[in-house]
Amino acid sequence: MAAKPDQPTEHDYDNDPAFALHRGGKLEVRSTVPVNNADDLSLAYTPGVARVCMAIAEEPELVNDYTWVSKVVAVVTDGTAVLGLGDIGPAAAMPVMEGKSLLFKQFGGVDSVPICLDCTDADDLVETVIRLAPSFGGINLEDISAPRCFEIEDRLRAALDIPVFHDDQHGTAIVVLAALRNAARLTGKALSEMRGVVAGAGASGVAVSRILLEAGIGDIAVSDSKGLIYDGRDGLNPIKQALARDSNRSQLKGSTEDALVGADVFIGLSGGTIREDSLDVMADDAIVFALSNPDPEIHPEIARRHARVVATGRSDFPNQINNVLAFPGVFRGALDVRAHTITEGMKLAAATALADVVADDLSEDYVIPSPFDERVAPAVTAAVAAQARAEGVARL
Repeated sequence: MAAKPDQPTEHDYDNDPAFALHRGGKLEVRSTVPVNNADDLSLAYTPGVARVCMAIAEEPELVNDYTWVSKVVAVVTDGTAVLGLGDIGPAAAMPVMEGKSLLFKQFGGVDSVPICLDCTDADDLVETVIRLAPSFGGINLEDISAPRCFEIEDRLRAALDIPVFHDDQHGTAIVVLAALRNAARLTGKALSEMRGVVAGAGASGVAVSRILLEAGIGDIAVSDSKGLIYDGRDGLNPIKQALARDSNRSQLKGSTEDALVGADVFIGLSGGTIREDSLDVMADDAIVFALSNPDPEIHPEIARRHARVVATGRSDFPNQINNVLAFPGVFRGALDVRAHTITEGMKLAAATALADVVADDLSEDYVIPSPFDERVAPAVTAAVAAQARAEGVARL
């Protein structure tokens, strides 16, 4: 059978720079202590290691001081919702999980281990992660399909006393809120005066809606594949039912485009499209975040004809909404103070710190900093750590 046009043949692998970069994987483990002679060996391993083991057995909290546990994150997936590729399974998900670990280290100085689990049942996933948890200081859930991802995160947060964070939800939400705060500042509108429309009620759509409600947006309407979500609509799962009760106070019905009439903000997280004329009916100084990848809901150059601020998830346009702006600093801050959870307040603090990096350089093409801005991770780290202490969830 001939290869599909968008898939490289075996011959192409050697000529494709992406394959060249990934050959052999993107990670390795390095030691932090020397083992150059018998004395070194006797301390790093037997017999010296036994003294440390017995101390930890008698005082379990010492594991955080005398092993890497408190500094390492597990990056866990079941491969059911990988990027825009869908349910491709755990083996095919590994390049992405390796990449996530690479970004943790590069941007936050956080060590992590990619773990791709060959199970999709929620009970099996939760039980497996709980059994793995003693080896880690935090759990980053990644690319797990909705609505299962909500239940899995909730159950793990309840069961474990270390941070559990589903990045597809909360990383996206933090960065969107940061960018929207700055876009609102640019337009002179208060967030509390704005009405938003979110297209997409999956993991990121629900989390973005939730954090915007928590931050005080005036109102927000969310749509799924069947149209706008409202209280009383038939066929809503429990996650959407709860969101319907807390959003769309105007009880708007119909399509995403219907809700855009007079709206201040559009946030696309659906993988769908919107018509250009639907932006014409938005409020003055409209804000459009078309975040689906690789194809935004509307091309940013078209959106710019109608909106004051346009953001995408792509790196080849201004204002990239990229989760790497959030998760390395969030985990670095949580790990630094050995927080036993990541609270809503810590996420809001991360968004505020991220927005503040832009400061007086704010413009239509700069409402969110670059992932390569060296100020980002330290700012988010400090804000998250401080908020964890303020809320009493820090151990240090």
